[in-house]
Amino acid sequence: MTDLTQALTGISGILATPFDDDGRLAPERQGPIVERALAAGVHILTANGNTGEFYSLTTDEAETMVRAAAGHIAGRCPLVAGIGRAIPDACRLAEASAKAGAAALMIHQPPDPFVAPRGVIDYVRAVAEAGGGLPLILYLRNDGIGTDAIARLCGIEGVIGVKWATPNPMKLKAAIEAAPDRIVWVGGLAEVWAPAFYAVGARGFTSGLINVWPERSVAISAALEAGDYTHARVLIAGMQVFEDIRAEEQGGANVAGVKAALSLMGEDCGGVRPPGAWPLTDDQMTRLRAFMNDAGLSPRAPI
Repeated sequence: MTDLTQALTGISGILATPFDDDGRLAPERQGPIVERALAAGVHILTANGNTGEFYSLTTDEAETMVRAAAGHIAGRCPLVAGIGRAIPDACRLAEASAKAGAAALMIHQPPDPFVAPRGVIDYVRAVAEAGGGLPLILYLRNDGIGTDAIARLCGIEGVIGVKWATPNPMKLKAAIEAAPDRIVWVGGLAEVWAPAFYAVGARGFTSGLINVWPERSVAISAALEAGDYTHARVLIAGMQVFEDIRAEEQGGANVAGVKAALSLMGEDCGGVRPPGAWPLTDDQMTRLRAFMNDAGLSPRAPI
């Protein structure tokens, strides 16, 4: 757990889920992504995160992808497995992820419209039991449950970290102050928000960029850890176009931006399942091609 806790203060790379031309899983296509990320020095890789299209996958498919990711990684860095949806599915996936060799479970915040803070606590405890004692990371996309509820969630046995994915640094600061000291707070809105979250006490950040340009993510992490915010902002500015495209269409172009970039690199990982945006628009593709060319990523040499 000490190694995992330390790794959480670095980059949590969220792996894309590849599909074939017929929209079926193509797990073997994830191999080059993993190799590139590990070669660059990414600290943690996550299967079944949002960039992995978790909510478009069946539970069977999610099990397949956590096993595939474990095989690609082969113990070279911690594997975090995303868990969510209905309690039976979440518990089944927790058990499968533990058997696959995941180092921790990342619990997606339930998107149910009738979520009660105390109900989320029961949900996390049920997943924890199914996971057989694996460390837990909370993925928080809605801070409306309140600081007290967040602190109670962090107090559940086995919870070691929170991926904070709301654009509210001051609420993050309040949560950090209210929660147990053992919790590692990870910026959950990728590189662009990392400096703001670092400034109030978070460490590490999630990244979909690692599928395409992990070297830039690692450089940003190193700059932030060194306290060099000026250099970090320069590095972030150099990948801002990519993140801007992904943020379009109410965030619906998030995964499409990653998969279109991979295609431009000669690594076809298929399309994006609805309700995500696919394909990118002509304007988005024009801007993406320019970004990839400027960054020297299209094409790039295989790892």
